[in-house]
Amino acid sequence: MKILTAPALLLTVLASVAKADCGPDQGPCLLDDGEYHVALPDTPTATTPMVMFLHGWGSSGAGTLGNTGLVKGLLERGYALVAPTGSRNVGSGNGYGWRFYPGWEGRDEIEFLRRVRDDAAERFDLDPDRAILAGFSGGAFMVNYLACAEPEAFAAYAPVAGGFWRPHPAQCAGPVRLFHTHGWRDGTVPLEGRALGGGQYRQGDIFAGLEIWRAANLCPDEKPTAYAQTGQFWRRAWTRCAPDSALELALFPGGHAIPGDWPDMILDWFEDRPTN
Repeated sequence: MKILTAPALLLTVLASVAKADCGPDQGPCLLDDGEYHVALPDTPTATTPMVMFLHGWGSSGAGTLGNTGLVKGLLERGYALVAPTGSRNVGSGNGYGWRFYPGWEGRDEIEFLRRVRDDAAERFDLDPDRAILAGFSGGAFMVNYLACAEPEAFAAYAPVAGGFWRPHPAQCAGPVRLFHTHGWRDGTVPLEGRALGGGQYRQGDIFAGLEIWRAANLCPDEKPTAYAQTGQFWRRAWTRCAPDSALELALFPGGHAIPGDWPDMILDWFEDRPTN
């Protein structure tokens, strides 16, 4: 039997308390370089899937949980919502953002998000193999760059109103399962992109990004192979590509926002394409 000294025993107890003292009622879950919030369905199990949702610039994980429509839409379908907080002072101002742009110094966001995924899975008995990485605006840019670098880190990717920045990546690793949603009248992240910071940065073109994803998914050509309409969403998909890949675009008539009916569309898409 291993006997702990008093200091070691104290550290063990404190570690246990710190690990448990977070969640829907206790506040944020703390890692050594960041935090996340979580909302759980009424009856989570060891096979409960999760949607890790990345907030837009200037918001936070707590701000994500303030989107009651998003939270309700995911939890009612039996998914946990994991909401990390980005890095402080990304770009200008005092808000939180994501260090997705190549060359930006600071926290390794990809490593941080992997650890959030694993930590949430362990704390709350969630299934890390059924994890969707989604995000809005600045969070959606982060989703695209993580999917480009490590497509197997999450089971699927669902960015809303964000793609790449210019210069676009030359290529992305491996096939990916990605569903991009964008408002037709989005003026904050236009489909064609725009200049930021007096021209220092330039948002990329969403359709140029889809070209990169088609190449990563080994699609034979540019032409979509499936069209559909789900409520307000006009959808097109590329289905004759690499096995286990998926690529779809949905446009809606609004602006820079997360539509209220987005959760059901994304979860239906995810569940129609088993990962095993």
